[in-house]
Amino acid sequence: MAQGAVEPSARRSLGVSGWVRGFYSFITDRNDFRRNLIVNTGLFAAGVWMARNLSDIDLMAPPPGL
Repeated sequence: MAQGAVEPSARRSLGVSGWVRGFYSFITDRNDFRRNLIVNTGLFAAGVWMARNLSDIDLMAPPPGL
């Protein structure tokens, strides 16, 4: 078994800390094309969402009738 690998039965019992550790290793693995594609697509989607929602000037205007 590869160094640092966790057996499936042990992986279930790690809980949130195991999930965070797995996510961190997934993000920091530099040799994975699929990881790059997923992370970059997610960052792009978050950037588009933020740009669309934060650039809405109408949110800063007072409500009509005041």
